[in-house]
Amino acid sequence: GKSTTTGHLIYKCGGIDKRTIEKFEKEAAELGKGSFKYAWVLDKLKAERERGITIDIALWKFETPKYMVTVIDAPGHRDFIKNMITGTSQADCAILIIAGGTGEFEAGISKDGQTREHALLAFTLGVRQLIVAINKMDTTKWSEARYNEIVKEVSSFIKKIGFNPKTVPFVPISGWHGDNMLEESKNMPWFKGWNKETKAGAKTGKTLLEAIDAIDPPVRPSDKPLRLPLQDVYKIGGIGTVPVGRVETGVIKAGMVVNFAPAAVTTEVKSVEMHHETLSEGLPGDNVGFNVKNVSVKDIRRGNVCSDSKNDPAKEAGSFTAQVIILNHPGQISNGYSPVLDCHTAHIACKFSELIEKIDRRSGK
Repeated sequence: GKSTTTGHLIYKCGGIDKRTIEKFEKEAAELGKGSFKYAWVLDKLKAERERGITIDIALWKFETPKYMVTVIDAPGHRDFIKNMITGTSQADCAILIIAGGTGEFEAGISKDGQTREHALLAFTLGVRQLIVAINKMDTTKWSEARYNEIVKEVSSFIKKIGFNPKTVPFVPISGWHGDNMLEESKNMPWFKGWNKETKAGAKTGKTLLEAIDAIDPPVRPSDKPLRLPLQDVYKIGGIGTVPVGRVETGVIKAGMVVNFAPAAVTTEVKSVEMHHETLSEGLPGDNVGFNVKNVSVKDIRRGNVCSDSKNDPAKEAGSFTAQVIILNHPGQISNGYSPVLDCHTAHIACKFSELIEKIDRRSGK
């Protein structure tokens, strides 16, 4: 569902050119995968990404009337929780795709279900805006009763997690047939539209695209010192070393002398670009690639943080005090426990040296 829905949006509003789509469609048909067309587009993009072809981030964006949207895919598979964590922590909004089919929905929101886990992770990682798309409505024969039942259940479980359902648009869709994706569905005349409460008043709409267009833009701290966690580092022929990541705070521009922590590498930024266009500056929220002088791909890596050497550069920390929320854990957690920590794009082992206090989040005691 996730890949099909995302694929559909990128396909219809996105940066994939017609030739690429026709090539994919032909291959899909030859392999008898006609019905997987949209998901197939996404799989092809992923495969090309994994084979180390310089990722054309442009393929992963689409436009709404108001926004340029970058898709950070969060695959559903259990093994992908690590990717899910690194991806989700950068998101401004999460779209929870619920399978409306009989049995499928129930499995997803069961105690160990994926839907529940993803919603919990998104909230725990600080994503406060949510859109719920109830997918595969075609398999429910476009049933209003089934839709209402799911909305009720999902509202109750996202509320327990901490989201306020009144601020969450619920949209019944078919990612495959395209109902309520970009255009209002003729198959669900009973659906009067979604609504959500915002600080600026109520917003309403009919489609998933309109719901995405109604996301409140986050306030971006561009006056703070630069912090840019590296997502990847590429070596690009004829250009050199190109780190890629999202500007969290501050501004990055050509000519700036930056350093990478904890790698302790200092260098000058030659140029900054986003979606293949040169930028005069990268601002908070921008996913940028920037070219650096005299730095080898081996010197810096994913998880390093880029900052301005002249303005409160990022430093390494030996220890820190953290509030830890335990989602699920099989054993006892005591002093000396050594988990792996995912912090922005870094993935690193650490050790609990001292447990200071315990609080039950439900009671606050």
